[in-house]
Amino acid sequence: MDSQNVLLGRKQHTKRDKSAKSLKNNWDLYLLILPVLIYFIIFCYWPMYGVLIAFKDFNPVQGVMGSPWVGFKHFINFFKSPYFLQLLSNTLGISIYQLIVGFPAPIILALMMNEIGNKFFKKSAQTITYAPHFISTVVMVGMLTVFLAPDTGLINLIIKAFGGESIPFLIRPEWFKTIYVFSDIWQSTGWSSIIYMAALSNIDQEMYEAATVDGANKWAKLRYITLPCLIPTAIILLILNVGSLMGVGFEKVFLMQNDLNMEASDVISTYVYRRGIQGAQYSFSAAVGLFNSVVNSILLVTVNKICKKAGDTSLW
Repeated sequence: MDSQNVLLGRKQHTKRDKSAKSLKNNWDLYLLILPVLIYFIIFCYWPMYGVLIAFKDFNPVQGVMGSPWVGFKHFINFFKSPYFLQLLSNTLGISIYQLIVGFPAPIILALMMNEIGNKFFKKSAQTITYAPHFISTVVMVGMLTVFLAPDTGLINLIIKAFGGESIPFLIRPEWFKTIYVFSDIWQSTGWSSIIYMAALSNIDQEMYEAATVDGANKWAKLRYITLPCLIPTAIILLILNVGSLMGVGFEKVFLMQNDLNMEASDVISTYVYRRGIQGAQYSFSAAVGLFNSVVNSILLVTVNKICKKAGDTSLW
């Protein structure tokens, strides 16, 4: 027993010596990363104590620690709320729709770009597809309002030109998810394809040359070389996307939202805004936000574990 304690003590001493030596030899690198660590501690970790207000009846005068403790009262009120199922349905509906339709889009675009031989045309196509990413959300929603206007919008003018009737897209609840998802695909697909383009550029060209010698055509190369090399990158991004499944962006939904499409556009983030900021119900909105974050964390860990067991590719 004594010998085991001695060995354990020596190992710990050796680890401390290695850590001290590493700190001494690489002090400049540690100094370089210090501002980043300070930033995350101050702005990301330190404010996390504020999550306590989800379990209290928060009063700004009494402060976080002085407000009375109420436990899971606000969570229970949210689960019993008549809006709960609608909010959950809208949030998951938009997220899953976006994941199913939008996730393959950058992969397909990257594969198409990879097949372009003309460098000038390829660079021009890349620039055109990247450009929408830099359009602000406010401008994007403004463009949607103009293009989808019932009387003067380009889309409705085309519909009427073919003998159809004008459709008030932005006030129809059944159109909200489709407009939200496809406008997001148009705006983000080009930019999201960059990481897949980088993965494609790292594929060993000798594999393609060997496949050509063996008589493989483009489809065979795509199936047996390109796609298998893209799968690890796609899995990592899929895990990250699923981990934010409940995190439908507030800004775009809020700008597209109106009284007539509320039944399809009201999501958790807009509900938190109304109850927390406009209604000054800070504890209730904090509880809703915490519920949202916990569900995202559970999804992230679960999908990561499934992917690790299925294909040995995961975040950790």
